[in-house]
Amino acid sequence: MEIKVGTDIIEVERIKESIESLGEKFLNRVYTKNEIEYCEKTNSMKFQHYAARFAAKEAVFKAISKLLNNKFDISWKDIEIINDENGRPYVELYCIEKQKIADIDISLSHIKDYAIAMVAVTIR
Repeated sequence: MEIKVGTDIIEVERIKESIESLGEKFLNRVYTKNEIEYCEKTNSMKFQHYAARFAAKEAVFKAISKLLNNKFDISWKDIEIINDENGRPYVELYCIEKQKIADIDISLSHIKDYAIAMVAVTIR
């Protein structure tokens, strides 16, 4: 077993601008239906939640990149960040690498202008 980590930080404004300029084209390319539903429910904080999930997807990609032959082996929607019944975020992978991963732990945080994600992946 081996542990790999990934981290990412993003400006909330960058995600907000992408959503406002590209709309559903951007949302449907990057986020799953569950992620969109969750973020839209957060009303005034929705851009922070979208940004946190974007950072999380980047962090997961960085942590599992060793398992990929090339960056095109995985798409944005192959990584889903959802919340359990207690509101704790977790990662669901929809790609072949899932069998090679024993565990994923994730932490998200955001403030008005920035969102950050940290991921630890245990690889079999």
